[in-house]
Formats: sequence, C-alpha cells, structure tokens
Amino acid sequence: MIKVGFLGIAHMHAYSYARQLNNIDAVHIAGVYDHDGQKAALAADKFEIQAFERPQSLIQACDCVIVASENALHRKYTEMAANMGRQVLCEKPISTTEEDAISMIQCCEENGVIFQMAFPVRYVPAVKKAKMAIDSGILGDITAVSSTNHGRMPGGWFVEPAHSGGGSVIDHTVHVVDAIRWMLGVEVVDVSAQMDRFIYDIETEDSGVLFMKLSNGAFMTLDSSWSRPKAHPYWGDVTIRVVGTKGSIYIDAFDAKIEVYSNENGIKWENYGDNFDYYLVKDFIETIRDKREPFTNGNDGLQSLRVALAAYESSEKKSWISL
Repeated sequence: MIKVGFLGIAHMHAYSYARQLNNIDAVHIAGVYDHDGQKAALAADKFEIQAFERPQSLIQACDCVIVASENALHRKYTEMAANMGRQVLCEKPISTTEEDAISMIQCCEENGVIFQMAFPVRYVPAVKKAKMAIDSGILGDITAVSSTNHGRMPGGWFVEPAHSGGGSVIDHTVHVVDAIRWMLGVEVVDVSAQMDRFIYDIETEDSGVLFMKLSNGAFMTLDSSWSRPKAHPYWGDVTIRVVGTKGSIYIDAFDAKIEVYSNENGIKWENYGDNFDYYLVKDFIETIRDKREPFTNGNDGLQSLRVALAAYESSEKKSWISL
C-alpha cells in the first residue's frame, strides 16, 4: 500500500487527483495539509481523510506527496518533503522563480527522491500519437507550430502575483511548452510576448500571445489566455498544429466530448474521453513502485518556467529575450 498525502489543496486539479487516486489499487490517501485550515477541512470532509495541522505530521504519515498549493509555496513544501525522504509530484508551474526551481531540483537529487511534474497534456493519446508520427519523419522537417491554451479566469490566489507569480501566461504557457519540448525534442531559444488585462479587472494579465524560436529552427506561437466566459460549457482548450515540409498535424487535446443543443437547457458538453489526470497520478504511483525515472521531471518544469518568465520580461522590455 502506497500512502499519498496532499501538501496544499489550493489548486483545483488537486480534487481531480484525489478522485483518480481512489481508482488505483493499493493506494491510500493518508490526508491533507493546507495553511488555510478551512480548505484542508473541506477536502478532508469530501474525501473522508484526515486534515493535518502541521505539514511535517502529514509528511511523516505518507510515502509520497502531491504538492498542490499556491505556486509560491511549491519550493517550501517540495523541499520539506524531500528532506524527509518522500517522493514528490508537484503541480505546475514548478515555482514562481528560476532560483526556486533550481533549488527544488537540487534538493530532490541530494535526497534521492523522485521529483515528478504534473504535466497531463503529455498523457493525451492524440499528443502521444502525434509524437510517434513526428518521430517517424512522416511530416518531414518541422517548420512551425501554432497553439492555444484558453480557459476560464480562475480568480482567487491565481490573480494575486505574490502567490501565483503571474496570470494566464504563467498558468497556461507551461503546459503547451512542455508538450512541444517533448513532442519535437527541442528547446525554446528566443521569446517575444505581449500581454495585458483585456477582459477582467484583476492584478495580473488575463491574455497573452507568445512568439518563440525553437532550437530546430522552427517558429512557434501560443495564445495563452483566460478568455473563456463563465457561461462557456467547457473550461477551455489545448490545441496544437505542427507544420512540416511534408505535412501537418492538428491536435485538439480535450475534444473528446458530445455537444448537446437544447431549447430548454441551452448547450451542454458531455465528456467521454480519457481522464488524463488518472494517467498522470497512475504514472506517479508506478514510478514509485518501479523505482524508475519520472516521465516528467524537475528539469521539464524548469525549462517550461523559463519560457514563461522570459515572456514577462519580453512584454516589459518590448524586445526579444534569449534563453
């Protein structure tokens, strides 16, 4: 039996991870800690688990932890768990600063613990199939990538820079950049970005557009925004078009749904596709059991964060930023 604890329950993905862990054999959720006791109590009540008053007590009761706190606390909780010898799955982005990310990676390496990043887009069947096609050479040389990651504005700590590190750009950029790094085996080498508050009266940006040069010579664009209204029946999207000299591939990662149009009830989307959070947490558990390297590691988190941070610098300086 592998005992899992939640260090922070602030990120909405944490509830999905908890539901999926309950579908995996020989896994037990030992409990939850959050500096906001009310959040911990609500999660504990929902999943019928223990709410711990001290993070150290939770860590002692577990074999591994899922860090799902506010972004600015990722380093604190990851290093606390690693120093106590526990394996770590960390919500994205890895942190809010490059310094914190590097420290987290080093701490996990020094303690010999697994440090896995929560990048569920890699587990999308269409993304995996696209990588196979690209690796086969059927598209020829890759020349361009265009992509989107739209969603609803989450509010709360997500729009408080001290806790989140930014707005829609840091929230959404890391997902797509990680997927492209993995699919194409490239790094982002230069970034130009523009962002602003176009929709909501909040402290952070709600919309951003990135233009990137990749290490293979290709160009990439990303629309990273919180542009979905609350009335929209689905949270958002991840779309990727990869263009090569011999062909192209288009991916709509979360398009496994049925659209129902009703005069009485309006439009409703019913999802029937795979749950990628299940594959993510299942892979984390299997990584621990098999004592193998994680599919998405700390360096993946660092490299995607560097792109997001470069986007903020580019927007401020109104110039290209080299990584």
